[in-house]
Amino acid sequence: MLENLPYFQKHLPDDLNRVNSVINRAVNSNVVLISQVGQYIINAGGKRLRPILTILAGKTLGYQDDPLFSLAAMVEFIHTSTLLHDDVVDESDLRRGRQTANNMFGNAAAVLVGDFLYTRAFQLMVASNNLRILEVMAEATNTIAEGEVMQLMNIGNIDITEAEYLHVIEYKTAKLFQAAAQVGAILAQASETQELALKNYGTHLGTAFQIIDDVLDYTGELSTIGKNVGDDLAEGKPTLPLIYLLNQGSPAAAADVRHALKQADRSYFDKIHEHVIHSDALDYCSTQAQKAIDSAVNSLKDLPDNETTQAMHDLALASLARIS
Repeated sequence: MLENLPYFQKHLPDDLNRVNSVINRAVNSNVVLISQVGQYIINAGGKRLRPILTILAGKTLGYQDDPLFSLAAMVEFIHTSTLLHDDVVDESDLRRGRQTANNMFGNAAAVLVGDFLYTRAFQLMVASNNLRILEVMAEATNTIAEGEVMQLMNIGNIDITEAEYLHVIEYKTAKLFQAAAQVGAILAQASETQELALKNYGTHLGTAFQIIDDVLDYTGELSTIGKNVGDDLAEGKPTLPLIYLLNQGSPAAAADVRHALKQADRSYFDKIHEHVIHSDALDYCSTQAQKAIDSAVNSLKDLPDNETTQAMHDLALASLARIS
């Protein structure tokens, strides 16, 4: 029964309906193509994990007024605009289990509508009339752009270290998780300690999320990950399982990974998949994801002990369960 559901699940549909109402209003434009592409990508599904973070961060400190849901929508617009641009850069043809917007409408339309969503996000920020939120999001979006370029520079890089990899995902992925949680904290007028706790929670959760995505590229299916398995290898991205094989795998595995990354060769996926599965790579990655989740959960100790904080704890564990 509904009353027996955990808080997070019980209230999530209503919370996301409030976010989606903002999104559907804000994505509309008198320019028909913008509305078409915007609705296509926004309605493609997705976990809405980043706006959920904003909502939970605000509600754990007792704030749940309308601006919380408007700014949760803002965070989703930032995320969606990066997806549109990523798919063009990566020449992807699948996102969330269906054709990417660039595959449906062309690269030019995808990039320009991504720009529209990005600027719409900043309109929602300005409407909050909160300079701190503008500062946080301006810094976050700049950092994310740097992370995207860092990832591009590392395509085919067989010498990348794990520390360098973590630096890239801190910028490219974890930064928006961090900012999403921080926005909720600022709206709720969090103390310095509480804001730092939520900021750290978002950072660690985002790090775990990306490592888990790396694992799913070798263990998931299209219905689970929403893209073709092996896409990262085909793009020459040195993800954590591959970095492990380069440094800890057999000489044959390391040699195959070097070739596959240099050539961005999808035809090597089956061979690389065998190396990954029959090594300690996945166990190692799972351990690193678990460490990040443990750090996220530990951050919650400085927050009020209530149902929403427990929901954040549950969310962290549910993220890890994706690879169990």
